[in-house]
Amino acid sequence: MAYWLMKSEPTAFSIDDLQAQKRALWDGVRNYQARNFMRAMQVGDLAFFYHSSCPEPGIVGVMEIMRAAYTDPTQFDPENHHFDPKSTLEKPRWDGVDVGFKKKLKAVLALGELRAMPGLEGLALLRQGNRLSVMPVTEEQWGVIKGRIG
Repeated sequence: MAYWLMKSEPTAFSIDDLQAQKRALWDGVRNYQARNFMRAMQVGDLAFFYHSSCPEPGIVGVMEIMRAAYTDPTQFDPENHHFDPKSTLEKPRWDGVDVGFKKKLKAVLALGELRAMPGLEGLALLRQGNRLSVMPVTEEQWGVIKGRIG
């Protein structure tokens, strides 16, 4: 099993949206490194759901990978803001994964709190300039965070 952190702006897709849907395609990732991380995901892997670009960014829940990477259909839809005119059905560029709702936190585990937690010094999220929307979390880092959120 592997562990991940996946970011979404709550105005685009929130933990409440996932809770209501129970399962959803995590689409719209348009960064090759983040896409490659999604390609490494396996069914049963766990991920922290992180709200970004909002008044209180932080971890808001836990989700499970329900389906391994497959072609993200939004890249082909000219009406979708994730449309990529360079992507073709013969040579798609972007993938998504299906995620399933596991848990919503009672309170946001804020970025500042994560920075202050011993054991998270190497967490990719905390690296200067890291803007990836999908990133790996080590088993040790997962344990530190899970110990804090229960």
